[in-house]
Amino acid sequence: MKTLLKSTLVAAAALFAVAMAGPASADGERFVFVSHAPDSDSWWNTIKTALKNAEGDMKVTVEYRNPPSGDLADMARIIQQAAASNPNGIITTIADFDVLQGPIKDAIAKGIPVITVNSGTQEQSEKLGALLHVGQPEYDAGFGAGKRAKAAGVTKFLCINHYITNPASVERCQGYADALGVDLGNQMLDSGIDPTDVYNKTKAYLQNNPDTNGILALGPNSAEPTIKLLKDSGSASKYNFISFDLSPDIAQAIKDGVIESAIDQQPYLQGYLPVVFLTLFNRYGIMPSNHVNSGPGFVTKNNVATVEKLAGEYR
Repeated sequence: MKTLLKSTLVAAAALFAVAMAGPASADGERFVFVSHAPDSDSWWNTIKTALKNAEGDMKVTVEYRNPPSGDLADMARIIQQAAASNPNGIITTIADFDVLQGPIKDAIAKGIPVITVNSGTQEQSEKLGALLHVGQPEYDAGFGAGKRAKAAGVTKFLCINHYITNPASVERCQGYADALGVDLGNQMLDSGIDPTDVYNKTKAYLQNNPDTNGILALGPNSAEPTIKLLKDSGSASKYNFISFDLSPDIAQAIKDGVIESAIDQQPYLQGYLPVVFLTLFNRYGIMPSNHVNSGPGFVTKNNVATVEKLAGEYR
C-alpha cells in the first residue's frame, strides 16, 4: 500500500507540474493513441472515426499506433517509442497490465499525461498513475450477458474468444460463467481471428458438445463467422446468442433473431473523450474527477433500429 501510494503521489506531482506550466500552445497539441488491436480487427474503425473527429474539433493531431499482429510485446515498444517522441499526451489500452505497466509508468514519470481506455480496469489505471480510464468494466459486462443468458435458460455455453492473449477477453468469459453459476472450464474456445478458423473451430465445438445452448462471442471477429455458421446449419433457434460490440452484420442478426442481444461499449466515446480531456488538461489544467464508464449497454430488437445505421462508424 505504501509503495502504491508513493508511486501515485509521484505521478500526480509530475502531472501537476505539467498543468502548472501552462498551455504549450493555443492549439496544435499532439497526442498518441496506442491500441492492442491487430490491423485485421475492424472493430477499431469506430474509434478511428472518433479520433479523426476529435482531432478536427479540438484542432490537435492524434497519431494512431498499434502492433500489426496484435503482439503485446510489440505494443509495449510502441508505447516506449511514443513517450520518446514527447507528445502532449498518450492514450493507451491496458491489454496486459504486467506487460505494459513498465512503459506506461515510465511515460507518466517523464511528465506525459496518460489516459487509459478500453481494456483494463479502473483499478489498474489508478495503479499506473493515469489520469483516468474510459471504458467498459469487462467482467461486469460479461456478468450482465450471463444474467440474460441464465434468464433465457442457458446451462451449457461456448465463449468464442478471438483474442485470448488479452486478459480482458478472459474476464468477459469468466463473468458470463459466474453469472450462470458454472465453471468456465473448457467452455472458452481459442478461435483465433481468421474467419475460416472461427467458423470451423466453432462448428467442431458445437458438434462435439451437443448440449450447448448458449453462445457468447467477444466481438465482430468471432460473431460474424458464427452468424454464418448458424444460418448455414439452420440451428440459430437452438442457441441464446449474445455478442459483444456492434457491426452491420451483428445488427442484422439481431433483427433476424439469430443474436439475442449485443453488448455496446460505445467505442466512439473511448476515442473521442480522451482527446477532449487531454486537450483541456494541456490548455487549462482541467480533468474530470472520475473514471468514465462507456458501457455496458444492450442492443436488442427493441432498440436496434436506432443504432444499426451507425454501426461500424459511430456505434
